[in-house]
Order: sequence, then C-alpha cells, then structure tokens
Amino acid sequence: MNILIATGRLAENTVRNAAGKKADVLVVDIDIAAFITPRKLLRTFLSEKPAGKYDLILVPGLVPGDFSEVERELGCRVRLGPKHAYDLGFVLSFAETLEFSRTTPACELLADVRREKALELLEESEEKARPLLTLGKVKLGGEARMKVMGEIVGATELDPEALREKLETFIARGVDIIDLGASLNTGPGQVRKTVDLTRFLCRKGIPISIDTLDPELLREGVEAGVDLVLSLNGSNLEAAGPAVAKAGIAAVVLPDDGESLESLIKNIEAAKRLGIEKLIADPVLDPVGHGITGSIVRYHEFHRLYPEIPVFFGAGNVTELLDVDTIGVNALLCGIGAEVGASILFTPEFSDKAQGSILELKTASEMMLLSRIRESSPKDLGLDLLRIKEKRRRPDKALPEKTIRAKAAKNWRTDPAGPIRIGIIPDRIKGSGGLIVAEHEKAVITGEKAGEVMDTLLEMKLVSRLDHAAYLGRELKKAELALCFSRSYAQDDTF
Repeated sequence: MNILIATGRLAENTVRNAAGKKADVLVVDIDIAAFITPRKLLRTFLSEKPAGKYDLILVPGLVPGDFSEVERELGCRVRLGPKHAYDLGFVLSFAETLEFSRTTPACELLADVRREKALELLEESEEKARPLLTLGKVKLGGEARMKVMGEIVGATELDPEALREKLETFIARGVDIIDLGASLNTGPGQVRKTVDLTRFLCRKGIPISIDTLDPELLREGVEAGVDLVLSLNGSNLEAAGPAVAKAGIAAVVLPDDGESLESLIKNIEAAKRLGIEKLIADPVLDPVGHGITGSIVRYHEFHRLYPEIPVFFGAGNVTELLDVDTIGVNALLCGIGAEVGASILFTPEFSDKAQGSILELKTASEMMLLSRIRESSPKDLGLDLLRIKEKRRRPDKALPEKTIRAKAAKNWRTDPAGPIRIGIIPDRIKGSGGLIVAEHEKAVITGEKAGEVMDTLLEMKLVSRLDHAAYLGRELKKAELALCFSRSYAQDDTF
C-alpha cells in the first residue's frame, strides 16, 4: 500500500523519522500540522506533485474538516492519522489490515479496536472454558478466567438501602461473586433476611456466599439458599459440614490456626468424608511483613498436590494492610494468583485506599487470561491498568534560551462578580467520575468536566477578573482530576 502523510513545517523531521520507509511525507505550506485544511492540502499536493499514486493520505488526528472533495480530486482515501507524530510508526503497521476513520484519530481507533478484539476473545474463551466446578453459571478454575469475589463487610448489620447501594457499587465494578460478611453481632434470622434481600436486589446469575466461621450462621445461610459458604475448618466442619453436603453447595476450606499446608489438607479430606463435593481451598495469603512469601509457596505446593481443586486467593489480605496504591499491587497479586492456580480473587474493598479493587482485579484477571491465550507477557493486550504512568511518553519541550521565572502575585483582589465555592460529588456506584459543583450566590453550576463548568461561569458573567478566572480554572481542573482518580477534593488544598 502506498501511503502519504501530510504534515506541517514544524513537525516535518519528527514525521519523517517516525514514518521511516513505511510512507512518503508531504509538507503542507503551514507551520502547525493541526491547522491543515482540505484546500491547503489539495493546493500543496497539486503544486508539489509527489511521485507515485497513493492509496491513502493520512492527515494529523487533530485536523478538523471534510476532505471528501480532496478524495474525489486525487482519487484516494484521506483519513485521520494519530494525534501525535510519535505514534505514526505504531499506526502505520496496521494500515494494511485496518480501515482508518474520517472522524476518529487513528490512535484512538486502534485503542478501541484492540480493546474490542480483546473483549471478544475473552468472551469466546469463557464460553469454551472447561471449569473445575461451577456456581450457577459462573465457572471456577480450569480454563476459566479467575473470578472476583467482593465481600460486603458486616452485610448482616446493614439496612436495606445501604445494602442495595453496596450491591450496585460492586456490580458496577464487575464483581463475579457477592460475599456477605456476617459480623460478630449477627443474631438468628439476620443471615436469612440478608440473603433473601440480596437475592432480591442482586441481578440474576451472580452467586452469593455467606462469610462466617459460626456454624449456626453457616447453616442458616445454607437454608437461605446461598451458593457458597466461606469458610469451613476444624472448628465448624462437624457442625456445619453435613448441611453443606446435603445442599450440594460449594465450600471454601481453611487450615486451622497456624495456617499450615498439613492442616489445610487434613480439613479438605475431612470435608470430603462428610460428602462435600464442591470444594475450594484457601491456603491463606498472608500480608506483607507477616509471611507473604511463605504463603505463596504454600499456594504453589497445594496446587501442585491438588490441581483438581479450585483455589481461593485473598488479595484483600495484602491490599488492605499496605499503604500503596492498589492498582499495581492488585495486578501483581493477580499474576501470582494465576501462577498458583487461583480461581477466586477476594477483596472486601473495606478501606478508602482499597476502593476500586474489584474493577482492578477484574481487569487484571482478564489481562492474565489474554496473556495465557496468546502465550505472551501481560502487555500490548488491548487492556491495561495504566492510570498514572504512560506507555509511550510524548516529546518534552526544550528550554528556550531566554525565559522569565514565574512567581506568584503578591496581592489577591476579590472579584466584584462574587466568590465561587467549588466541590465535588463522586459517583460512588461506578467508583470514578461524578460532578463538579461550582456555587455562586446567583447560581449553582454542575458538570463533569472543568472546561464545561468554566465556560458556563463565563457565559453567565459570574466571573469578571482574569486572575479569578485563572484561579478557578486551576481549581476546577483539580476537582476533575480528583473525580477521575477517586480522590477527595478541598478547595485551595494541594492535590
């Protein structure tokens, strides 16, 4: 395929280096490539008369305008390339297999295409997967994707509205299994009531587990129709095990105190003797500083001895007790889990710092499955967990010879149009996003983007000073970033 890339004078060298021998370059009579118009492109092409007949002309991804007349005149397609020249090499490698767009920059189009293909592959793989066992329609172990279990801590103590909100939050974040935590204060009847309400509120198909060591509460959960009990060990096996076996539901089995492999195996064998067929083993993942390395070895050894038994992997044991952003931690734990045979990835999302762990583990589990299918490292998959750092860095600005050192103004003057208070209302269901709120005595403006809110404030003439407008722009952008990263926001505080 013969490809011509249109650019401006300032980006010529960058574009030529990025394109290499994959495409020819046409320098339009303009400095900034993003300002190329259909007329300028056509005029330059006809005057330069580049050699050869082209199948495709790529213009910068930020260029607006209708190039259909150029296409008719030159007899070839004109499409949007990437927004930035440094992405050209990557984009050009798809020119033979992908139809670029007139409206969507190629870099965004490729991201969408790769993600769609990744999701299609995941869906196809899950449909064909042969599991070790199932909870309703949810496949566990074997060739299936690792499933994410979210615990609603103290679920039996929550009022119906609080339980509904927690369920909606977990479901929106992609949870596969709902775990109902029973507190120490849980009394008779509360488990049944909570299970019944959860079943009513929860969308069909999501398995429900009861989380307690109390045999009476476990039996009540079984009678209420849970799909899974969490957990059985030497303290409750004889009292609750027969009810679990009779109901034919799944059970997570723990080791007794000491968390030894021998204790776990002993309890697994005891559960089998009681007739429990759907067994899930929890070798117990210890926190950092409390034996995490030994526990990972324990997981590896159990999976080697019992490859036919699904494994429960308590990622939340680590993330809740580690003051580190959970995104990378959850991804790494998920990768370790995949290597030690994990079938269930568990998180309670209990602390503020661990919010979003369900979505992080879900995405990481999809990445690990794609990695296994493609026999590759978990990179360049179409899915990723890059939220702060970049995969490819944009070129940095060179420092000009003459600069003026910036400094803050000494005095602050009140805007005659009046003060504006800024705050945020997070979307607690989705876990990210929400509304920016700008309060003026004449009106309250809300919006999802800083630019939208600022434009409205200016349009309504609620801002009259340039320094006030600059200040509001900074604060509104901080508020938008806080929503994006699920952070709290306070006006004038450092973000």
